[in-house]
Amino acid sequence: MPRPIERGLGGRPAPEWLERPERSNALALRTMVWVAMVLGRPAARLMLYPICLYFLASSSRARTASRQYLSKVLGRKAGLADSWRHYHTFAAIILDRLFLLTNQFSRFDVRMHGVEIIDEIAAAGIGCVLLGAHLGSFEIIRTAGRARGPKIGMVMYEENARKVGAILEAIDPDLQKEIIPLGRVDSILKIEAALARGEIVGMLADRTLNGGGTVSCHFLGQAARFPTGPIRIAATLKRPMVLMFGLYRGGNRYEIHFERFADLQQDAGRGRDAMIEQLLQRYASRLEYYCRLAPYNWFNFYDFWR
Repeated sequence: MPRPIERGLGGRPAPEWLERPERSNALALRTMVWVAMVLGRPAARLMLYPICLYFLASSSRARTASRQYLSKVLGRKAGLADSWRHYHTFAAIILDRLFLLTNQFSRFDVRMHGVEIIDEIAAAGIGCVLLGAHLGSFEIIRTAGRARGPKIGMVMYEENARKVGAILEAIDPDLQKEIIPLGRVDSILKIEAALARGEIVGMLADRTLNGGGTVSCHFLGQAARFPTGPIRIAATLKRPMVLMFGLYRGGNRYEIHFERFADLQQDAGRGRDAMIEQLLQRYASRLEYYCRLAPYNWFNFYDFWR
């Protein structure tokens, strides 16, 4: 069973993922963009091999975290070949963002499961919260949603990966309009306004922030803390929640999965904390299911269970 909700981190150190300096090299990123846009995706994918080798050799903490996670999800001791595949999957998905942001969705083979859930919510115009994770590609979900009609905005922490974000924004200047930044005074008001317009708001619910409440959940055989914020926001605004995962399956293939998660039309009152605990454990269980389905797609390169 989940432990009681921890009301904030107080004087605790910042989460490890937030303390990590961004390792991206601006020149390398611009070179990758040039190769991708001028020479095409096959040539750009060849560049992933030296890039992944460099990061595999130079990022010992991330490599250790990768092998820790992979050993849990694969049910065996993970080796360097597994970490290589983990890094390469991450790099391939970042590369594909360039093509998705330049309206090249048609070059990908995308299979969608449960998309009728989103179609129904969009037709009703009530708005909903999409709960995802740092698993696979959110960009493939956002682009697929744009192709079908409903607008999907993203709630995210702006400080993370600023170099990559700046280059992607230069490719698609409208990208920033679809992002609601976390950590600002008006963040919740912007989320509420978007939902009131019938829009779909996506949140990645697997990383904690300073000052945010957490719940300890069973995840891949060990307790890990998950943030209460995304589910608490949906509960406060009384909006349905849908799980979303855009899994990379190799080559140009993706699978998008949607699942009904919760429809919080009524105020839970005093029982809200217990409800949030139960929903977070269910979220952790479904995340574990999709991690096992596509184990090299989860991109938290730090000690998640610390």
